[in-house]
Amino acid sequence: MAITNEEIKHIAELSRLQLTAEEEKNFATQLGSILQYVEKLNQVKTDNIEATAQVSGLSDVARNDEVRNWDPAEVRLALEQGELENGQLKVKRVL
Repeated sequence: MAITNEEIKHIAELSRLQLTAEEEKNFATQLGSILQYVEKLNQVKTDNIEATAQVSGLSDVARNDEVRNWDPAEVRLALEQGELENGQLKVKRVL
């Protein structure tokens, strides 16, 4: 599929690229080749192919959250190592 020089200039403008005449010629050739390949891909019959978003077979490996009760002495020891403000643990801001 041939792509015109005007189309290349329009694409360059949309992309905010300043192309030389030689670059325009190169991009026209390259984009033409890409569009020919896409056209070839569009000819492939995919009517009976199921859509897929993931092909590696991996599944979610996250575990469920479990509530674990701490020994009150361990809780007190952990909180003593930090800074408390109004009965709550104060942490540095995270940006």
